[in-house]
Amino acid sequence: MKQNRKFTIFKQSILDIFYVWSKEFHTIIKDQGVMIFFILVPLAYPLIYAFIYTNETVHEVPVVVVDESHSARSREFIRMVDATADVHIMSYAADIEEAKEIMKCKKAYGCIYIPSEFNQLIAEGEQVEVSIFSDMSGLLYYKALLSACTDVSLEMNKEIKIQRMGNTTNRQDEVSSHPIEYTYVTLFNPQNGFGSFLIPAVLMLIIQQTLLLGIGLSAGTAREKNSFRELAPINRHYQGTFRIVLGKSLVYLMIYAVMAAYITCIVPRIFSMVQIADIKTLFGFMLPYLTACIFFAMTTSIFIRNRETCMLIFVFTSIPLLFISGISWPGASIPAFWKVFSWIFPSTFGINGFVHINNMGATLDEVIPEYRALWIQTGVYFITTCIVYRYQIWRSNKIK
Repeated sequence: MKQNRKFTIFKQSILDIFYVWSKEFHTIIKDQGVMIFFILVPLAYPLIYAFIYTNETVHEVPVVVVDESHSARSREFIRMVDATADVHIMSYAADIEEAKEIMKCKKAYGCIYIPSEFNQLIAEGEQVEVSIFSDMSGLLYYKALLSACTDVSLEMNKEIKIQRMGNTTNRQDEVSSHPIEYTYVTLFNPQNGFGSFLIPAVLMLIIQQTLLLGIGLSAGTAREKNSFRELAPINRHYQGTFRIVLGKSLVYLMIYAVMAAYITCIVPRIFSMVQIADIKTLFGFMLPYLTACIFFAMTTSIFIRNRETCMLIFVFTSIPLLFISGISWPGASIPAFWKVFSWIFPSTFGINGFVHINNMGATLDEVIPEYRALWIQTGVYFITTCIVYRYQIWRSNKIK
């Protein structure tokens, strides 16, 4: 009798979980708003963001030149800068003031100033300075201008040094100009691209934010339809906390298993981004990330009183979460308070772990701090989700 009773309870629990799963699945399908956040946004946003940064780097930045030297050597310097892929000399100015006016009109984003004593000081064996001015409203313009001028100055320095050495062989010239030879290797981002640096973090953040918005919208809808404005309706199938949480979470996990595979595997491949992750390692890491995000979203859904509330609470958090993740801004420079505060969100560990796995080829053992943290968050947020729904069931029963 006792075994039959246990089997009956177990069977009823399975039926209740399936009932909750079925009801939540049909609710999602019928709700256009939830479908937008669960399907359309994860499908479209990664493509939009990746397409915006598809060029990866800035080239042919328009620059104005103020050449007060008017010498063959200054013209050679300008010609070499213009020959680089990063800078385009669009015009000359008589003085700095005229160059400023050109930059104010956004016809140029930088200025190269060559002093009148440029050629004379070099001929006398003295050091000379070439000044560059950049429009700092766009840091990539500054990077392109600085890199081009630095490379050209190093090349000219080498040529001047060789001329003054009086060597007789090419090998002597090489040793004199480069006593220490070095090789410049850009690891994990060979094109020095902005997209390869930023897009992986954005992809992981999209997963978390769309889950927060979709689950929040679904919770707000449930409360609007429920006469007592509670998350759990008065229904005999909704009496078990574990059944409700498991039934709902399985729906979200089923949908986002597909969305996560698309976002992490297909989108980078479409735009030829760096992708050297082992597929088993990536899927093993995504499991705790998805579950942590799902239970985190279900926990925060207690604050959602209607459909519009989730938009007010969650949308504005995307940019701050990207900053405090330690990707767009170095983690070592983030104040201790904000670093600890970022541990609340699965995106912090998800972004860092995904970047290491996808862009650097790390294994799970090499991202064990992030991997362990996500499992801890999964456990903690599962408990808080159960507490939330248990409280909702208690309130519903009390009101009834």
